[in-house]
Amino acid sequence: MFTKRITLFLLIFAYSPFLDAQTIEQENYHSAKKASIYSAIIPGFGQYYNKKYWKIPIVYASIGTAFSIAKWNQKKYLTYLEAFQYRTDQNETTIDEFENIYSEANLITLKNYHRKNRDLAYIVSVGFYILNIIDASVDAHLFNFNINEDISLYVDPSMMYSNLNFNPVLSIKFNL
Repeated sequence: MFTKRITLFLLIFAYSPFLDAQTIEQENYHSAKKASIYSAIIPGFGQYYNKKYWKIPIVYASIGTAFSIAKWNQKKYLTYLEAFQYRTDQNETTIDEFENIYSEANLITLKNYHRKNRDLAYIVSVGFYILNIIDASVDAHLFNFNINEDISLYVDPSMMYSNLNFNPVLSIKFNL
């Protein structure tokens, strides 16, 4: 009876460090997939999940700025498109606000310029959105990465033996 209790105690004692390690590992587990999905659904939420709160305003400022530039260019595009349509509709009653300012060729050039910049702003905003997802994934992968604070550089002069003579060399050692 006594030996059974001792063996049971020794078995529980022997397995207890493994059980603690598993619970600690599960508590510190940080999913990159979860962070990516969070950032894909709501931009900045992956950064919140990774506890990188300072990046959230940067995410929204970059995407918001790109969208506001696209909206401004869309407004200008529609203005010049409407002016070109008024100029070419052959209707005497339409009022062209750019009549003595721009020619038809200038209106076409301005219209195309703002359309191109609108499209570019939308592409940039999608790029910032994708960058947001990539950033959340990389941060989640590196969440438990431990950086040793003792990164030192030692310069150690030494003599290196060659076949004929001794040559002075300078060796550099990184202590990581």
